[in-house]
Amino acid sequence: MRKIEHIGIAVKDMEVSNALFEKLFGAPAYKSEEVASEGVMTSFFKNGPNKIELLAATNPDSPIAKFLEKKGEGIHHIAFDVEDIEAEIERLKAEGFVVLNEVPKKGADNKLVAFLHPKSTNGVLIELCQEIK
Repeated sequence: MRKIEHIGIAVKDMEVSNALFEKLFGAPAYKSEEVASEGVMTSFFKNGPNKIELLAATNPDSPIAKFLEKKGEGIHHIAFDVEDIEAEIERLKAEGFVVLNEVPKKGADNKLVAFLHPKSTNGVLIELCQEIK
């Protein structure tokens, strides 16, 4: 893992949350994107070299909707940038981590993504991200 790629925050109302983070950072989201396969709308903000991803559910059965129902708004995941996501998945499995999706899938912001189960990472959902070239 090379660096923290972004921190994902689950929100109930994207419009309200976009306005809040725009005030917080003094700049609008640089990108908004729907990931229909995950039932989520995303907005990305930059703060210096750091990125924040807001996630709002687009349907009541999506993982984000279930997270919001169970835990409410707040930090959903921490994403790490990796050079070779398939090799990293294999390395982490060999180290005993539980991988939620062993085959990377297309995520937001031109990334291939895979997740580690929070039960194997002290309760924190970890996302691995590799830039699609």
